Amino acid sequence: MLQVARLAPTLLQEAADPVAEFFLSRFNDDGAATDRAGHSDLYYTVFALEGLIALQRELPPRVRLFLERVGDGTDLDLVHLCCLARCWAALKQPAPPTLAGRIDALWNRDSVYHSFLAWGALQDLGREPEPFPFRDGSLATTTPTTAAGVTLLRQMQAAVPQDAVRYLLARAHPEGGFVATEGAPMPDLLSTATALHALSGQHVSVAHLKNKTLDFLDTLWTGAAFCGNWADDEPDCEYTYYALLAMGHLSLA
Repeated sequence: MLQVARLAPTLLQEAADPVAEFFLSRFNDDGAATDRAGHSDLYYTVFALEGLIALQRELPPRVRLFLERVGDGTDLDLVHLCCLARCWAALKQPAPPTLAGRIDALWNRDSVYHSFLAWGALQDLGREPEPFPFRDGSLATTTPTTAAGVTLLRQMQAAVPQDAVRYLLARAHPEGGFVATEGAPMPDLLSTATALHALSGQHVSVAHLKNKTLDFLDTLWTGAAFCGNWADDEPDCEYTYYALLAMGHLSLA
């Protein structure tokens, strides 16, 4: 994902600087990026770091101190353990040696979301996870989950059901972007970015969706960052990173 997000400045052009400044402004003095309430948050730190990397900016020097205070993640759930692994990978620094074992112990292989996160985190830690089967019926549920399943199958070099690809294409909104589920009232950035990423991995052309999707992204632009959907008026690191990912794929369409 990060490789593709690096292409976003092609479309951002002069807007790349304010976006980078937005990511930097999200960091607290303790080295962590903030959630929407202003609290230091490991999950949002991932997106702030990856956004800065995509824009080829230097990372705040205090991040390592924050991660060291988190330690080996003894009390963290799987999602935040995977965030911890990703943060250390973003800094190109070795993570605590017990982290991979904690992730593997909490990994629910019946969950597409868990599996997608754990697979990527273990790769971040220099491990090569073992491929495993999961139920095809778990794919066509929501756009982000389906996209995660399609992407994970590709990483495992397993066959991707064409029904899942058709499901993703069918979630394209007539006014641009992708919706999370059939009948959802509006598109959102998470669904849009993950759908584009999964479809690109299957070499499915999205050229016919490019202009309307760019128009959709423009409606979420605040002048410094991106909101998540039309009903959201507060930008954050997560959705701004997803905007970069979406633009990276659209730059190739």
